[in-house]
Formats: sequence, C-alpha cells, structure tokens
Amino acid sequence: MLEAYRALFRLDGRRAIVVGAGSGIGEASAEALAAHGAHVVCGDLDGAKAEAVAMRIRDAGGSAEAVKVDVRDTASVEAALDLARAGIVVSTPGVNVRKRIGEVTDEEFDRVIDTNLKGTFRVARSAARRMAESGGGSIIAFASIRAQVVEPGQGVYASTKAGIVQLLRAIAAEHGPHGVRANAIAPGVVETPLTAQIKSHPAWYDAYAQRSALRRWGQPREIAGAVVYLASDAASFVTGACLFVDGGWTAVDGRFDPPL
Repeated sequence: MLEAYRALFRLDGRRAIVVGAGSGIGEASAEALAAHGAHVVCGDLDGAKAEAVAMRIRDAGGSAEAVKVDVRDTASVEAALDLARAGIVVSTPGVNVRKRIGEVTDEEFDRVIDTNLKGTFRVARSAARRMAESGGGSIIAFASIRAQVVEPGQGVYASTKAGIVQLLRAIAAEHGPHGVRANAIAPGVVETPLTAQIKSHPAWYDAYAQRSALRRWGQPREIAGAVVYLASDAASFVTGACLFVDGGWTAVDGRFDPPL
C-alpha cells in the first residue's frame, strides 16, 4: 500500500516535452520532470538554450534531448511534438506589453495574443489530438494570477491568461473521455526573464513582494512541483483545473492591514 503512494509522483518510462525550457519556469519544469524519471524533450525558440538545459540534465544523470520550437508557427509545433512522442506536454512561453489599453497598438496586441494564447492553443491542440489517439496524457499550460486579478498596463496579457484557463477547460471537457487531462497553473510573481523589468525597479519589486501573503517573490523551482504533480498519477483525477501557485497573492484582500 505505502509503495503505491510512494510511486504516485514517479514518471519513470514516460516522455515529456517542455516548450519554453530554455529559461525560467520552463527550465525548472524540465529539470523537475527529469528528476522524477521522465525523458524530457527541452523545447525552446532559442535552440542553444534548450540544448544547454538538456545537457545539464544529462550531466546530472537524467534523460533529455533538445528541439527548437516556435509556438507562433504551427509546422514548428507539430514537428516538435512528432519528435517528442510525449504523454506529458508543458507549455510555458509568454510575452508581455506593459501599456494601458488605449496605448496598445494592433501590432502589439497581435504579438501578445499570437505567442501567449494562440501559441498555447497550437501546442495544446496538437497534444490533445495525439494523446486522444494514443490513450491519454497530461497537458499543462501556464496562466497567471492575471487570469483572475489585473492592474493597469496588464490588460492584453491578462486577457490571454484568462483565455488559456478556458482553453484548457474546453480540452478537458472534450478529451476527458479519451484519458486526456488538461490543467493550467497560475503563478504569482516569480523571478524570471519576463519579470526582469520589475526586478530592476526596487520600489516596484518590493511592492509586489509585500502584496503576497508570504511577503516575497517566488522562484522558478517553487513552481516546478506543481508541474510534476499535474503530470503524475498523483493528479490522475485532476482535470480542467487552474492551480494557483502565488504565495497567497489572490487570497489576500487589499493592501492595508486594518488595526485589529
């Protein structure tokens, strides 16, 4: 009995692809999946970065390879998933344009939508089709706290992240009978290349740290556990969910501690 529970998080003999594995949360996710026994295909727009992560995994005793993939291009996504033959598919890429809605150009809007929402759609669509044909699998895509709460300058980004949650829920509904699970992860503020602009602004960085219940930023490795969980048999009855890993950001109401 106990051995069955110990094995819940193990991924031995399984194949995974992490799109966006070259840095940040994608990099940590690839390393964590490999640490739990999966063979990981590290996919990234920057092929050299993907190969560097795969090499580091192999040097540490894990199993990994690399592929260059552009989520803005359907043929590139299809080729990467053909190579991966994965029952675990993780999609992490995202871009942002920090502008108020009235200042966002059509070109900027299209760029964020094409990478974040349509890019996730391309990956998830391809994965769902393959998994339905092969008997099931786990699709994990990254939303954000911005799928639920927003601030000035985050309108387009927030729209894509909310869309990702609903996209994954639709896949869960449509492909659940075929054994396909689809879930989103919504991180809070995490130190990654995407948030480098904030880290370089001390007052902004500290304000974000104080906003969460834990009073600090997260690190990519603190998100990777959620990826392993959703990929594994520990989450065999979890689909259509959005798992918030945000240090309590969305649990805390307001920015003022009342004098109780």
